[in-house]
Amino acid sequence: MTINSRGVASGAEWAAEHDIGEADAAALVGEQFPDLRGAPVALLATGWDNTVHLVGGRWVFRFPRRAVALPGVEREIATLPALAPGLPLALPVPTRIGRPSGSYPWPFWGAELIPGRELAEAGLPAAGQVRAAADLGAFLRALHDPGPAAGAGSALPVDPMRRGDPGVRAPMARERLDRLARRGVWRPDPAVERLLAEGERADPPPGPAVVVHGDLHLRHLLVGPDGRATGVIDWGDLSRADPAVDLSLAYAGFSGAARTALLAAYGRPLGPERETAARVLAVFLCAALADYAESTGRDRLLTASLAGIRRAVTP
Repeated sequence: MTINSRGVASGAEWAAEHDIGEADAAALVGEQFPDLRGAPVALLATGWDNTVHLVGGRWVFRFPRRAVALPGVEREIATLPALAPGLPLALPVPTRIGRPSGSYPWPFWGAELIPGRELAEAGLPAAGQVRAAADLGAFLRALHDPGPAAGAGSALPVDPMRRGDPGVRAPMARERLDRLARRGVWRPDPAVERLLAEGERADPPPGPAVVVHGDLHLRHLLVGPDGRATGVIDWGDLSRADPAVDLSLAYAGFSGAARTALLAAYGRPLGPERETAARVLAVFLCAALADYAESTGRDRLLTASLAGIRRAVTP
């Protein structure tokens, strides 16, 4: 294992096992979808688990980068087409399903492009933040309704990564922050330490499991230039869990009037246990994003992620 110029191991957890470039994507898509043969292909985004290409200016194809992502790919293909019609924001609906082949061993899929920028990159003014937050609150109210859990989500696993349990996530957040502190990226914050200590003593919030996005962080909410939310992407951790798992973005992504608007649109009481779980998960997710961003040279994402940690402990 080697160490890169940023002091990060080349075998980091987000390292790709299969990294599909533009030429590879063009060949795979053209082979399996003849109507898209010869269409222009442009890299749209990369993440821990998927490389995403825009084909023909209309179709977004997601190619898994790591084997660990494959169960999530299968859940997206099976569940998103049934889940999407009942929700007020757009979801990427897999309509073009790619099969494993000799040149790429895993399934992949394509959906129509959802316009918008990642919340982490949008730089919204205060009024836009309020609009985005209110739209997200209404979306989560619909997603967490019992109907989806009884219907499209009935076969989903229940919190397989224990993201709704602050006693599990608080130590993991502390480990991430310690890693960032050793690299000079993060300076320990007493308010964050108090929250994580509270989380380590806390029980999981009570209540039935609902359908959750499962990984709803600063990169997965898309917004327009006016702040209106346009869609929610990257559903590889789709599952059933406590609502706190998704409400973590209320604390990582918003504060003040925007957070108030989100919780008002959500319209259901959180209670102290759920709020603690959501805040702890917000710290963990933002710390993980910051680790990834700093290690891969994504300065805007790093700034947004560190700001999200501070927001998570803001009243």
